[in-house]
Amino acid sequence: MFILVAFLIPLLGITGTIYLGIFCAIFGYFYYYVKRQQNVWHQKGIKYCKPKFLLGSLEIIRSKSLAQIIQELYNAFPEERYHGFYQFLLPTLIIKDPDLIKQITIKDFDHFVNHRRFVNADDDPFWSRNLFARRDEKWRDMRATLSPSFTSSKMRIMFELMDECAREFVQHFKSQNSDTVELEMKDTLRRFTNDVIASTAFGLKINSLKDRKNEFLLMGAAATDFGYIRTMKFLLYTLSPKLCQLLKMKIIPTKVADFFTVIIKDTIKKRKEKNIIRPDMIHLLLEAQKGRQHPEEHLDIDEGFSSVSESKLTKPNEKLEITTEDIISQALIFFLAGFDTVSTLLNFLFYELAVNPDVQTRLRTEIQSVDEKITYETLLKLKYLDMVMSEALRKWPPAIATDREVAKNYTIEPTKPDEKPLLLEEGMLCSIPICAIHRDEKYYPEPEKFDPERFNDENKHKINPLTFIPFGAGPRNCIGSRFALLESKLLVFHVVKNFEIVPIDKTLIPLVMDKYQINWSVKGGTWLGLKNI
Repeated sequence: MFILVAFLIPLLGITGTIYLGIFCAIFGYFYYYVKRQQNVWHQKGIKYCKPKFLLGSLEIIRSKSLAQIIQELYNAFPEERYHGFYQFLLPTLIIKDPDLIKQITIKDFDHFVNHRRFVNADDDPFWSRNLFARRDEKWRDMRATLSPSFTSSKMRIMFELMDECAREFVQHFKSQNSDTVELEMKDTLRRFTNDVIASTAFGLKINSLKDRKNEFLLMGAAATDFGYIRTMKFLLYTLSPKLCQLLKMKIIPTKVADFFTVIIKDTIKKRKEKNIIRPDMIHLLLEAQKGRQHPEEHLDIDEGFSSVSESKLTKPNEKLEITTEDIISQALIFFLAGFDTVSTLLNFLFYELAVNPDVQTRLRTEIQSVDEKITYETLLKLKYLDMVMSEALRKWPPAIATDREVAKNYTIEPTKPDEKPLLLEEGMLCSIPICAIHRDEKYYPEPEKFDPERFNDENKHKINPLTFIPFGAGPRNCIGSRFALLESKLLVFHVVKNFEIVPIDKTLIPLVMDKYQINWSVKGGTWLGLKNI
């Protein structure tokens, strides 16, 4: 480059030379800045995945799915407890050791309270107000306020509403008088989760299998479609949050936010006018808005291996002001999370049952042993169902990774002879690759095999809790895990009781992941048959 500049100077004249000098100075500073940002792990003396200039360790034009890329990053240094990589210019530490995960997510939680910030609160208030995006004390207060809505006793109250949706789902396909109904499962299951959340959270009665283009469903699909364009937006958030703020980019599309704002405001208005009470999140937030806090109450019942417990972090802040915007934001993120993650889990669970007929047969035998109408307590007592659900969550965790931002300087002390203290400065990011940990043969022999016996009474106690984290770990685990598990188990119960799930001509065996989606997604869809029994 310097030879080219020297050649051009005599040709450009004084003005041209000045402009060329300015360009070279800007380019030189930019080059120096990028190289300095991508030199952090080298300076700290730890192993790291070599970054490409500006792009970091990730592929911007992917040749494989994000889950596969995370798996490769995880496997780069198999003997290390942690190592570095770069998300564009952001130095990120990938955490692989269960004890270190426990330190970061539980023991030293105060140093790692927050997820990474994406957008400015003023630019996207619907995103920044929700529980996932909230930070520090604002997160603690809102978590404590919402927790009572997700106790086991609240789940039992919601059970009948979920059960009704599951029965309608089964009846829809029973009524088609076909020996085998062929379905693209992800779309079909999204319709089920859409109806469940509409009922249990918003008090709306929707049948998305019949009303196939209802606005509730279409808005959910629009908000959760992480195709190539939206993936590029997320990459831009990673590359330059300040540029995203300047461009006022949003996580939640405006049309989605506007739609749910109207629905939730109308729901709140009707409930206040007619004194309607439903055991759902909107009701709880309305109660909190009035200053009425509800103590948590749990039923003395085994909720299964996959259930996570709530940390006793803080008591609800009685002075916390819950605005209508807060209610809208929490209800919206609850819908979006449940709409896609639960349907994704069920999608892969049904696929595994189709290609593992011995597992499906044993599960059906257990389910058919229930003679009476299914109840909340009876459902949770089905051991093999819980084993199947746990194995699906292991192999196909709804979130392929999670993160923690360093809130204040933290030192990882050495535990191996070749380690030295590692100082993590405020603002750095730690990444916990859930999908890769769940498929590490150190913890799960033959990790690609779908084997519910990993979670039987004899084996489940051998599993390190920090190597099974489908809903995250520590105080910032998924608040809706009980809801997701109950909804999923209910549908599996009713479907397996009434149908045999079978592969069809369109079924991809093995599955091929869609490289353009952020989360688990099958290229061309997951096609299966529901065969009447």
